[in-house]
Amino acid sequence: MESKPYLIFSLHDVQYGIDVNLVKEIFLLPELTPIAEAPIDIMGILNLHGRVLPIMHLDLRLGNSLQECRLSDSVIIVEWEGLQIGAIVDSVHEVKNIDSKLIETEIDYGRIRDTHPVFIAGVAKVDTDIIILLNPEGLIRQPDAIEDLIEAAKKEQKHTSKIDSPSLKLSQKNSAIVEYELLEDNRISEITRITSNFYISCCPNATPTEKAVFRQRADSLRQAITEEDSGVTEKIPIAVVGLNGEYFGIDLNVVREFTNVRNLTPIPCCPNHIVGNMNLRGEIVTLVDIRNTLNLSIAPIKTCSKAVVIDVNEVVAGLSVEEVFDVMYLHPSDMTTVSIAANSGSNTYLKGTASYSEKMLSILDLPKILTKGGLAVDEEI
Repeated sequence: MESKPYLIFSLHDVQYGIDVNLVKEIFLLPELTPIAEAPIDIMGILNLHGRVLPIMHLDLRLGNSLQECRLSDSVIIVEWEGLQIGAIVDSVHEVKNIDSKLIETEIDYGRIRDTHPVFIAGVAKVDTDIIILLNPEGLIRQPDAIEDLIEAAKKEQKHTSKIDSPSLKLSQKNSAIVEYELLEDNRISEITRITSNFYISCCPNATPTEKAVFRQRADSLRQAITEEDSGVTEKIPIAVVGLNGEYFGIDLNVVREFTNVRNLTPIPCCPNHIVGNMNLRGEIVTLVDIRNTLNLSIAPIKTCSKAVVIDVNEVVAGLSVEEVFDVMYLHPSDMTTVSIAANSGSNTYLKGTASYSEKMLSILDLPKILTKGGLAVDEEI
């Protein structure tokens, strides 16, 4: 049977998949610019390398209620028939080849809660996992309307003026941009969400530090890619995480996924840095705390805190962190060697430092931490 690669991601602990060939880019959620007259599922627009893109929230697209956005949310840029649009999801996991014989396309959709048949291409049963495969054509409904939205956003950015209030005489195209509902008495009720503030509509409880991170992500994505700067392969992808109020960088090439700590089982007779075992969709992953290795104070790890699952030289483990802030590309020339006077943990386990959000970012040497950081348990029980 024919197999096909799908990008696997999650939303409220439900796994979804989309044809990986349609995915153009993935990044953590930045600050968005809301635009008047947008469809209800469009959270705003983003200037991505000089190109204006609409960003929808998958929750709203599937008809669910919107929950507060978080720094750890991701955006998946999907292209369909030449049109690109972003979708906000909880987290992105991996690319998985799924055999067509494992996919059921004739599904009783009345048994799948809070989804609409037009969005679902099928359901795949892979080992113990159930993965809902999305239909990209359904997600990008009425491409003409989205194109009009992009043009309107460009004009709004260019002239920095408000778009005129929509006429109640709707054309075929703008009826998809400004959605109206005909009531029983034939009155027209506007249901467009109009707000001028990303934080009010998406993350009202964001702290000043979190807002600065959202804004920095948007500034980074706004930069146009030139021929000189397009050598992204020369840059190192870094995941920025927080430990004890400090920023640390992890090479994204060894990161399998970001997740919340759930189903944690303590391991008897183990040192404090071995937090326990996590059941990650059927796979047992040991969660470790590297703060002691970095000469940082240790605090109890709670369920639903953050973890970074890494794979270093075929050693899979989860690293407990306070927060996942960002994913960035760092040029080696922007990284400096650690000075003797640096006080961000043990210099032995750092590759170097870089500037991030007006603070110092310490780049972790994970292979050295795992092999020489005293994390191995050698005692016999």
